[in-house]
Amino acid sequence: MLTTCKLALIASLAAIALVSGGIVAPGNMLVRETLGAGVALADDDDDDGGGNRGSGGSGRSGSYGAGAGWSGGKSLFPFRGFLPRRSTPRRPRAAAPAPPTRAPEEIVGLGISPSELGQLAAAGFEVLERDPMATFGTEVIKLRIPPGVTLESARQQARSVAPQAAVDFNHYFRPEQHPDAPCVTSDCLAREVIGWPEAQSWPGTCPAGVRIGLVDTAINPDHIAFEARNIEIVRLASDALPESGKQHGTAVAALLVGSATSRTPGLIPGGKLVAVDAFHRATPGLIPGGKLIAVDAFHRAGRQDDVSAAFDLARALDLLAGRQVKVINLSLAGPPNLLLEQAVKEVGERGIIMVAAAGNDGPRAKPVYPGAYENVIAVTATDRQKRPYRRAGRGEHIDFAAPGVAVWTAASVRGARPKTGTSFAAPFVTAAVAMMMASEPDLAPERLRDRLTGHAEDLGDPGKDPVFGWGLLNARAICDTKT
Repeated sequence: MLTTCKLALIASLAAIALVSGGIVAPGNMLVRETLGAGVALADDDDDDGGGNRGSGGSGRSGSYGAGAGWSGGKSLFPFRGFLPRRSTPRRPRAAAPAPPTRAPEEIVGLGISPSELGQLAAAGFEVLERDPMATFGTEVIKLRIPPGVTLESARQQARSVAPQAAVDFNHYFRPEQHPDAPCVTSDCLAREVIGWPEAQSWPGTCPAGVRIGLVDTAINPDHIAFEARNIEIVRLASDALPESGKQHGTAVAALLVGSATSRTPGLIPGGKLVAVDAFHRATPGLIPGGKLIAVDAFHRAGRQDDVSAAFDLARALDLLAGRQVKVINLSLAGPPNLLLEQAVKEVGERGIIMVAAAGNDGPRAKPVYPGAYENVIAVTATDRQKRPYRRAGRGEHIDFAAPGVAVWTAASVRGARPKTGTSFAAPFVTAAVAMMMASEPDLAPERLRDRLTGHAEDLGDPGKDPVFGWGLLNARAICDTKT
């Protein structure tokens, strides 16, 4: 009877191998004692967004090859070569639709005068929203373009009417994260790679009450990581728009100022965070004001999309500048935009340092913004072996590297989990900048950059390179060295 059952099971597994192209098991896995040898039940949590294996990976010795199954493991079917292969090739999977890069039917402007705005209104432009920018001494305006006019033509027309203003599309910007990488242990604190001290062991020159600005998605203020109530949240998006997801914002905020007694201690547990929620969950077919538009392929596919438009990012920077923060974390990325560029320039001229994610579009991708602007510190991500995150952007604009693969931080509702992406590398540099500026309030931004550069661990090619910038952040020299 047992032999019959074994043969039946072998036949079933052989059929699966025939259809799927093979089932394999890594040689170092424990297997169930079935069929006298064993059937492996593999953990197929492949790190599709988490950089390189070995950065706190699953411990499997093999790897998946292109269509070849597991290379480096033991096959469950040594007789597979004798079985006929399916003659009909599989259809290639259609490429996923790209997310939209800008708001439909909208342009934005910073510094448009009242008379110029009147000319645009006479030409058919409609003011959707306008907001005074107290810090910049002007206002930012969102306009709906005239019917029957293309976005490109409308932008050119507005630039002709207001040549001194910063006028552009209302580009979208998104959080820079990818599917979570695995952690070997439950509390895998990536900060150990750069020597980030525990809160109680900071040098005496490092003050605790650091004030940090953050522009990100929604945040769960009731998470235990914020039990100290050291976070202020300001939502900019219209109440008519759906709130963005809380996963990204909660994770970044906890990484910065999470409670020292929680499972996700922040880099600066005693710090104060002013967090601006400038994002919303994109609603297919609807734009602010309730107007219906055609649904693009990306949203037609049912994909969730948390976005912040250039209009809201400029407002967020103005708000934080007015709150007198000294450093702003921008774990987001998008295309170049004149409105955002001007806002970044205005903030930088006030001595405020901005730190941004380098982007996760891959090493051959174009630079993303605001990280690629000259006034912003662009941060790429590395794993625990100090290797570059495989999806991180590269280029001459990269300034520093920091841990960004399997970074242990808060989950959106409760508990914690590892997060991967340049979004989670940027907070390390933001925290370092905040501590340095708090310990030396008169430290000029140029001098601060020089100090970060001088103490960075040079990786890759000697000196500054497009992969690691000046090198990996060295947290050991943040507050105790004033050279």
